[in-house]
Amino acid sequence: MEFHVVIPARYASERLPGKPLREIAGKPMIQHVYECAVAAGAAGVIVATDDARIEQAVAAFGGDVCMTAATHRSGSERLAEVVTQRGYPDDQVIVNLQGDEPLMPPALVRQVAQNLHVNRKADLATLCFPVHSTSELFDPHVVKVVFDAGGYALYFSRAPVPWDRDAFASTTDKLPEGCGHYRHVGLYAYRAGYLKRYATLSPSPLEKLESLEQLRVLWHGGEIHVAVAESPPGHGVDTPADLNSVAVALEKRIPLDRQAPSL
Repeated sequence: MEFHVVIPARYASERLPGKPLREIAGKPMIQHVYECAVAAGAAGVIVATDDARIEQAVAAFGGDVCMTAATHRSGSERLAEVVTQRGYPDDQVIVNLQGDEPLMPPALVRQVAQNLHVNRKADLATLCFPVHSTSELFDPHVVKVVFDAGGYALYFSRAPVPWDRDAFASTTDKLPEGCGHYRHVGLYAYRAGYLKRYATLSPSPLEKLESLEQLRVLWHGGEIHVAVAESPPGHGVDTPADLNSVAVALEKRIPLDRQAPSL
C-alpha cells in the first residue's frame, strides 16, 4: 500500500506563535514531524505552508515544501491545493499529519492509511483512543467521537458524548463502566479526489459551532471510518507547557510509539 503524507503548517498560533519553528531537542518542531512521516514509510512527505519562514526551515533540513494560499480555512483545504499542484491521481491515499504532532507514533500514520485502504466506501479514515478519565471527557479541547457498528463516524464533538443519562444523573466524578467513550486522534487519510471535492463543499453550521472541520464531511453526507489506535498517540503541542513536555520526552529519546496520550 502506497501513501503520501502532507503536513499543514501555519506560523500563526494564538497560544504559541511560530509553533512549527520552535526548537525541540536541537531541531525545529516541523522537522521532528517530517521525520515521523518518513519513518512511517510514506512514499513522499510534503510540508504545506503559506509562510516563507517555514518554507526556509524545511528547505534547510532537506524537506519537500509546497507553498499554498493564505486564505485556507482548514488544513484539509490546504491539502486540497497541494494535491492539485502536485497532480496526484484521484485514488492516491494522502495522510494529513498535523505540524504540531512531533511525538505521533509512525505506526499510527501507517494505520490510518491502511484504514482508508481497506474501507473502500469511506471518504476519509481517522483514529480514536479510549477516554480514561473524566478530565478528558469533560475537556472541550479533547474532541470526542461516536461511531456505528461498522466503525463509521456518527458525530464528533467537544462535548462529553455519548452522555450516560443514568450514570451521570448521580455523579460525574467517574466514568461509567462499559460506556465506551473515545477521543479523536487528529490523523486523517483521504483519497486525493475527495480532497479536491472537500474544498468545494460549503462550511457547515455544525463545523462552525464546534470548530471541527470533519463535521463538514458528515454534514454533506460523507463517510468517515474510525479505527481504534493500535497504540497511544503522542503528546501534541498547543502551549508552552506542552512544548516543554515534548522536549523532555525527545531529549530522553523515548521511542515514538510509547508516548503517553495527550490529556
